[in-house]
Amino acid sequence: MTVTDKAVSTGNARPRPVLMIPLRRCGSHALRLRLNLNPRFYSPYPLHIADFMPIVPLYGDIADDNAYFRMVVDIVGLQAASIVKWPGSAFDPIDIFERVRHEPRSVHRITWELLLCTAEQQQAQVVMDKSLDDVHYAHELMQLFPDMRLLNVVRDPRAQVASMNRAIIHDFDTLINARTWVAAHRAAQSLIERYPERVLTIRYEDFLLDEETTLRQICNFFDIEFLDKMLDISESKEARQISKMSALWSSNCFSPITSNIDKFKGQLKHHEVEMIETLAKEFMLRYGYEPMTEANFTFDAHMSVAATERSVEAKELAWRELEQENFQDYILRQYRADYLASVRNRLERSR
Repeated sequence: MTVTDKAVSTGNARPRPVLMIPLRRCGSHALRLRLNLNPRFYSPYPLHIADFMPIVPLYGDIADDNAYFRMVVDIVGLQAASIVKWPGSAFDPIDIFERVRHEPRSVHRITWELLLCTAEQQQAQVVMDKSLDDVHYAHELMQLFPDMRLLNVVRDPRAQVASMNRAIIHDFDTLINARTWVAAHRAAQSLIERYPERVLTIRYEDFLLDEETTLRQICNFFDIEFLDKMLDISESKEARQISKMSALWSSNCFSPITSNIDKFKGQLKHHEVEMIETLAKEFMLRYGYEPMTEANFTFDAHMSVAATERSVEAKELAWRELEQENFQDYILRQYRADYLASVRNRLERSR
């Protein structure tokens, strides 16, 4: 029996969709794993469909069944190539295609059908996608799913950029990552202004200082019950699993360390802090983060080029180091990247 077969057999109303926004390295796994301890909630490891978006135009007119079915097959393949597997998931592309073919056509609609079917299999009332980068496509999602809600997770930009600078999923430069942070929060602000009643904003630092209050607030927003067991991350089998898979997730099986709130002070140079505070000034003020500098950094035309060159070189080194230090993480990430490249190459040849 496939995931879609099991979903149909439940006969229940479909789970409420939730998207977490706006940017990775905000403590999103810590929240997802704790919420997953509630049986009424389910959030599998994210597909990060934003990585697929540059390929979408190559399918041509998806009003054509042939093109749309090809897209369905490739999205199902992307889920199968995920770094962390979804438990018990085996999607039949024909089933998925038949379920979405008469609805508004979109790569997002296909992706969410996989999520909804998986949540139905888990008998969850709420399903959340932790693909935070989808903040840039969320206006379309809000139209596709009128009952969708957004969980906006804010983290001090200095701490988040410092974390991004060391993560292979991001760039390796403060200027580039600070600009990415600002762009993501501008997109989130647009959603907050348009759909204020459908967005809950929390600060990661508040979660670190008081897990229970933050989780109760989220559960209330999702219309699910808060359970005390959500405070005990040691009960999460997935947290233990992924903490061994990648250095990015090594701390996810432990309680958060509040002293890490200011860890960025030892990771960033003064000019980097001022650079971040200058670019993110508007949002730091909005979310209550006190500046440490005058926040008046002077940028010149050559900085972006130099930043890109530094980042490319550092990322190449990081991939080589990852291959040596954690070959499993390296191979799984490379396999997914190779899958995306193979889809692009096939579509380009067919055109």
